Amino acid sequence: MTDMTPASPAPVAKPKPRPRPQVMKLTEAAALRISELTKRADSEIVGLRVGIKNGGCAGQSYTVEYAHDVRPTDEVVEDKGVKILVDPKAVLFLLGTEMDYKADKMQSQFIFNNPNQTGACGCGESVQLTAAKVEG
Repeated sequence: MTDMTPASPAPVAKPKPRPRPQVMKLTEAAALRISELTKRADSEIVGLRVGIKNGGCAGQSYTVEYAHDVRPTDEVVEDKGVKILVDPKAVLFLLGTEMDYKADKMQSQFIFNNPNQTGACGCGESVQLTAAKVEG
């Protein structure tokens, strides 16, 4: 006699989720400056929070501030030994951005090399950004 028990169906493999791209990357100069700022802060900070705000002659500007905690909605980027937290409202505008740091005799500042930037004002304080095109 043969066994007539029906074979159980083969399990269907779920597709693996696509790895999420890192929102931003840092140059060595930016990582070094963030490390210095983290050590010099008056209170405990976990890194720098980066975002976008509306305003200025071109419409938007980058924001950088101390982050005292990690919010549940923050996009956490760890690169070259330091941590930046990206505001969730800014993620699509910052996708693919390289954050750099430049210092000369007259000024020092973080520079954002952003592929989503479509324009900037003459004074350099504000920018025009479009959301990154994400392929699904």
